[in-house]
Amino acid sequence: QVQLVESGGGLVQAGGSLRLSCAVSGRTFYNYAMGWFRQAPGKEREFVAAISTRGLSTSYAESVKGRFIISRDNAKNTAYLQMNNLAPEDTAVYYCAADFHFSGVTTSTPSLWGQGTQVTVSS
Repeated sequence: QVQLVESGGGLVQAGGSLRLSCAVSGRTFYNYAMGWFRQAPGKEREFVAAISTRGLSTSYAESVKGRFIISRDNAKNTAYLQMNNLAPEDTAVYYCAADFHFSGVTTSTPSLWGQGTQVTVSS
């Protein structure tokens, strides 16, 4: 059974950086497109970023373009989200997601989800 485990969340001041990691169990990581979503208190879960199976294609929400970078290391079965110049409005629980199709991780309907990691940005 494939499992996704996020790490790297925490408390950071505005303007700071964090890198989230998503470790994926199993031997088929390279078959999955990976994505990151977030959910702030009182708001719906929203798409943040996605990367294709080989990392050749990426997609970002407008709100994070130029600040966040998604990447993956297929040898380590891990996806990453580098978050720079963080702002208080980035505060949310961040979820890792996986799907066999790139389109699955650019919507809110991927087949696999992690448990989430809290990111809090103080002003």
